[in-house]
Amino acid sequence: MLMACSVPRPCAAAQQGARAYLIGTTVPEFPNQCDVLVDMTGAREILFVTRRLTLHVPYDKVNTLEYGQHVGVHYAPAVLISHLFLLTKSRKHYLTVFYVDADGRQQVLTMQVNKGDVRALLPAMEGKTGRRVEYIDDEARKGRG
Repeated sequence: MLMACSVPRPCAAAQQGARAYLIGTTVPEFPNQCDVLVDMTGAREILFVTRRLTLHVPYDKVNTLEYGQHVGVHYAPAVLISHLFLLTKSRKHYLTVFYVDADGRQQVLTMQVNKGDVRALLPAMEGKTGRRVEYIDDEARKGRG
């Protein structure tokens, strides 16, 4: 059963979950740079759902969770529209999930999580996996979404 749990499978119907953009992964069969839905409604596993595949990761196989933010200034609108845009910042939220697959290999998924979903996703990840989220920088620790 564990072997089948970490193998990507064709995706079923749309499900509820956190919306994110998958930046990269070490799972060879799983697509990079695509939209992904993080579904944690199951009792035993996290589902990473893309348009073509679903990756099943058992909660007890997750060994590290990392969260970080990138804050940038809106330079293009400031140049094109108004200098007031220099006073505003864009904040991007990144979550990296490290887990051990059915073959005992360390795997990694890094995704940019939507702002509206990150506040609920981090405590859910901690609760379901039993792992504390590690904050990469002070901004992430203060903001936590």
